[in-house]
Formats: sequence, C-alpha cells, structure tokens
Amino acid sequence: MEPDESLSRLRADAAQKLGSEDVDAYSLDELDARIALCRAEIARCEARKAFATRHRASAEALFRKS
Repeated sequence: MEPDESLSRLRADAAQKLGSEDVDAYSLDELDARIALCRAEIARCEARKAFATRHRASAEALFRKS
C-alpha cells in the first residue's frame, strides 16, 4: 500500500467513525458540544480550502504570465 493510500484510508476511517457513532445516548449538552466541534471542523476545512484555492489561482497566474 502506498503512503498516500494509507493516509487516505485513515482520513476516511475517521470520518466514517464520526458519522456512524451512536449519539442516541448523548445528553443535550453533549449534543451541543458535538455540534459545536463539528461546526468548528467544517469552518477549519472551509478556511483551508479557500487558502488552497487562492494559492492555486496565484500559481496558475504566475505560470501564465511567463
């Protein structure tokens, strides 16, 4: 297995575990905390995606000018 495949599998496993966890026994406070954590993670991913998009656009613009 290639290192990239292993990393992809770990990422997929973590996301799958989070999505398949039984939350029926969680209290309202625990659910609120989990929702806040998920929202924070979504915001972090969106910020990284925005950075990567800007970075790619900058690189493409640089190489087009040459």
